[in-house]
Amino acid sequence: MHAPAAQATVTADEVRRMTLHAQGFLGATSWGRSRAGVAAMLRRVGAVQLDTISVLARSHELVAYARLGPVGRERIEQAYWHPAKPAAFEYWAHAACVLPIEQWPFFAFRRRALRARGVRWQHSHQQTCEKVLARLRAEGPLTATQLGGAKGGGPWWDWSDIKIAVEWLLDTGDVICVRRTGWRRVYDLPERVLPGDLLHAEPSDLECLAYLAGAAARALGVVTHADLVDYHRLNDLTSEKAQHTRLVAEAALAAGLTPVVIAGNQARAGTGAAGKGAAGKGRAGTGRARASAADVTGWADPAALAGAGSRGRNRVTLLSPFDSLVWDRRRTHRMFGFAHSLEAYVPKHKRVHGYFSMPLLADGRLVGRVDPARDGTTLVARRVSLDKAAAAEPMNPRRESSDMVSPCRRVIRKRGTRKFRETLHHGSADREDQAVTRSKTQARQVPCLMAS
Repeated sequence: MHAPAAQATVTADEVRRMTLHAQGFLGATSWGRSRAGVAAMLRRVGAVQLDTISVLARSHELVAYARLGPVGRERIEQAYWHPAKPAAFEYWAHAACVLPIEQWPFFAFRRRALRARGVRWQHSHQQTCEKVLARLRAEGPLTATQLGGAKGGGPWWDWSDIKIAVEWLLDTGDVICVRRTGWRRVYDLPERVLPGDLLHAEPSDLECLAYLAGAAARALGVVTHADLVDYHRLNDLTSEKAQHTRLVAEAALAAGLTPVVIAGNQARAGTGAAGKGAAGKGRAGTGRARASAADVTGWADPAALAGAGSRGRNRVTLLSPFDSLVWDRRRTHRMFGFAHSLEAYVPKHKRVHGYFSMPLLADGRLVGRVDPARDGTTLVARRVSLDKAAAAEPMNPRRESSDMVSPCRRVIRKRGTRKFRETLHHGSADREDQAVTRSKTQARQVPCLMAS
């Protein structure tokens, strides 16, 4: 479809600030350190990625902690997997994610596409699927182990026929997961869990994509075509006939998003099928601006656009490598000039920043990385890499506001460790020969004030 004329032009700095505000890292929020606060955070970001890796904590905890501060694991997990009042469910969005329960109807496009495709990764047997459903109907919610076992006897990824079947039923919406126990999914029937209005809703593909476009824009503030595709991975787990990515521009307009021009090179990598468009009619809150060849068209959440010029306090925090702020490496690089990657699956001798390197957000910028570990009751920052040498000035342990010490101390208070030990590197993050390292014997021991 023909892209309408953009209604405003936003600069790279405005996009960065709008994204930080939308993600809960800039300015005040009404979220508290409670189960309700975690649930409100989840609704705002739209999806929280799940992953099995646990260093300081699993990623779904770190995402909440980065935005809310020290909040207990029980509160976080009750918000995600409440045993009596489900407010979220698990499904494939950007990856395996926890999603607000009200989003259930709007993943119907993916459930339909998977049914049409007939397979995700492994073929399931119809007879096994029927047995799984019969047991869930007769016995209530069950884990894969209770259903008969999750593993097939081979490597850790070798699923049993039961596990393949129940995960396929989850993909197609015949089964739902709203609870975990011991990090195991508990499978249930949607009709036992969902309220009627969610259970019986069957929106069209365009209605689904329009809803998800709105959710992505609220989570990011400003989006390009590529951003809308990536946030919920619209080109994955679908069918070729559906061509969902071709509906993105139409979905953005149906969602009520405001067409904008993103000035300069900030969004150049985000150009997609509908990414090139008309010149901007005016800059957000200012006068008329002329578009250049490097400008691209995107869409803004109207509320984010209205507050584009607002300022506020920036959070200083460590981010999970799976945080939605840094999901898209290209967007992260063009917005922050920061090359983000997870090296957990890289051979140890080839790692540059560490196994679970966590980006450090300070003053609205990604300024470095921390590779954390625990040594008994000591939190060890095995490698602290700062992208600018000026950021590696000696830290004063008496200053609670020190950019590097402060988030590490707050992690300590949450996780129950008692000391902090760090190894500091500065200079170009990608140049080993510019690193300056303190040995373990020189590393500072920072006492911890335990959280109440």
